[in-house]
Order: sequence, then C-alpha cells, then structure tokens
Amino acid sequence: MDIVAACRSFVAVSGHGSFTSGAAAAGIPQSVASRRIAALEEHFGARLFDRKSRAVRLTPFGQDMLPTARRLVDLADTMTDDAERARSRPLRVAVPEICPPHHLAALVVAARRQRIDLEVRPAGPQERERLCQTLEVGTGIVAVPEATAAWRVPLGLAARTPFPAPTVFLETLRSGRARTQARRRILIQPEDDVAHLRDPLTRAGHSAGLAPAQVSVAPSLVDAAAAALGSPDLLLCSRQQAEDFALHWRPLTGLRLLRGYDVAAGMREDVEHLRTVLHADVARCLGAAAGLPGSAGDSTPGDRPAGDPE
Repeated sequence: MDIVAACRSFVAVSGHGSFTSGAAAAGIPQSVASRRIAALEEHFGARLFDRKSRAVRLTPFGQDMLPTARRLVDLADTMTDDAERARSRPLRVAVPEICPPHHLAALVVAARRQRIDLEVRPAGPQERERLCQTLEVGTGIVAVPEATAAWRVPLGLAARTPFPAPTVFLETLRSGRARTQARRRILIQPEDDVAHLRDPLTRAGHSAGLAPAQVSVAPSLVDAAAAALGSPDLLLCSRQQAEDFALHWRPLTGLRLLRGYDVAAGMREDVEHLRTVLHADVARCLGAAAGLPGSAGDSTPGDRPAGDPE
C-alpha cells in the first residue's frame, strides 16, 4: 500500500465531506479513493469514516488520525518541492578568471546541451581553492602540478617586439654593465603565482644571473599586459593570451613551464562531467589544445609566435 497516496485520499475526502468531491479534488476516480481509504483502514485496524448515513463523517479514530495524515501529506509535498529545486539547482564551478568570457559562454551552452545547468564563477587560484573548501561552489577548476593535471597549458614569454630566436634564453635578459641600461622584467600574472610555476622560474632566473627584481608578480593580468605593451618588459603567459594582447610569444629555453588544471571537490558525477563530456570545452576556456585528458595543450618550441607571420 502507498500510505502517502492513501493519506492524501483520506485528507481530501475528510475536507470535502464526500468521496466523490474528495476524489475529484485529489485528481483520482472515486473508486480509487474508496479503495485507498479502505486499505488504510485495514492497515490501522479501525474505521476512519462512518458510512451509515449519506454524509461522510469522521469516526473518533479518524478525527485522531487526521492531523498526522495531514502532516504526512504536507511533508511528502515539501519533499517533492525540494527534489524539484535540487534537480534545477545549477552546478556552480569556480573557473580561472583569465578564461575569456566568450569561451565561458560557449562552455555554458555546451553544458546545457548535455542538460547540465552550469554557473561559472571566475576567480584567482587561491580564491578558487577557498571556494571549493567552503563549499560555496559545487566544484572548481584548480591549479595543480603538471603530473596530476587533466589540462595542460604551455607557458612562455610575450613581448611587444619580435624575438630574434625561436626560444628565449634567460641569460639574454641580464643587465649590461652600464647603470643606465634598463632591466627587462619578467612579469608573473596572479594566475601563475603558484609554487609549481613561480618557484622554478625564480630559481632559473637566479641561475641565469638575473636580479631578484627582474622576476616579479604583477597585481593583475591587465597590469602585467600593459607593462609588456608599453615597455620592454616580458609577460609570462600562454600563447592564447599573447594572441589576445597582440604580443609576440616564445617558449623558454631549457625550462618547461606548464599550467596544470584539474577538477576539485564536488560530486563524482559533476567531476566526471567536466573531465569527460565537457573536456574539450573546458580546454578552450583554459587555452589548452583539445586532446586526450592529461595531455592537452602540449606544444613544441618551434610554434609560430603570436603576432608573427608564418
């Protein structure tokens, strides 16, 4: 016996004083309402209604059981409403704030085609970690070392003028002996201010004889790009970012720097949606080439720099 359906019939008939009217209000045939109430009476071992007269009246037992039956029906209705809200609740995903808006919009559209209501929340690497830990988002695309990454994005240096060689030697950025000679800085944007990217570059700069101030973290991507556009300074970035800012791009000699990303926190189903069904769409947002999970975004040092003719 469906006790909730039976209680729903019981409440409807008691409220209308008629099996016919109560059944109509419940949206079921009168015969179905009668069978459900009879089954409920058999289950409890006592009559709910006095059927001796034309008017349907509650028995003393029925009067005692009616409040509980109402609470059960109300609770079932509330549970149904909660389930509907849970199904329609969007999957909130923390994404890198460097993702181009048009690619994020395309990701949301691709997710909707898969019946996934995606809501993206751009944030920096530390903020994405915090959002995942505090459960303010359902899941997040977080920065991880290359070895554990589902997406990889090669990094290089970008400048306003073409590079003379296919790769950049850090030694060529050393200051000359003349005090008036400007030191070209390598600017790290906040997205790359993580230990597995910042520290190797800092160590390599030290080994190449660069001054400590020549490798520094910029307040924002806009600040770093503006410096690269308006001065000899260099921006550490992906090739896609260099193209967006019309900068020339080259990889570093002897130093392989790759942004690594993976999905953190969240329900297992949500994680798999991002890693598999939406893998290529996420890759485009991150600036990684679409490919197999864990190998996306790899490129060779001979790639044509952004802004250079083929």
